[in-house]
Amino acid sequence: MSGKMLSGTLKELELIERHLMMLKAIKANQPVGIIRLSELTGIPQHKVRYSLRLLERDGLIMATQDGAKITDRYGDFTRELAESLDKAISVAEGIRDRASKE
Repeated sequence: MSGKMLSGTLKELELIERHLMMLKAIKANQPVGIIRLSELTGIPQHKVRYSLRLLERDGLIMATQDGAKITDRYGDFTRELAESLDKAISVAEGIRDRASKE
């Protein structure tokens, strides 16, 4: 039962991880295009394209003629992500502790 209950949460975390991987690869190689990002990360081009679309929508990257570039929101985003993950870890630990008690 827990597999189905948590599968959405785990998929969401994997998607966040992929987006962060994209951001770091873009920052290190900007400007960079879809094909190069796919080569750098080992992620298929269609998934790279999807991540880029979401990252651009959220204002974290901008598209240029030469490829994607990081925006000024990058630093704030990474700090906010770290804070959110710390909170999520705390909640998950509380759930685990309650689940292990009979």
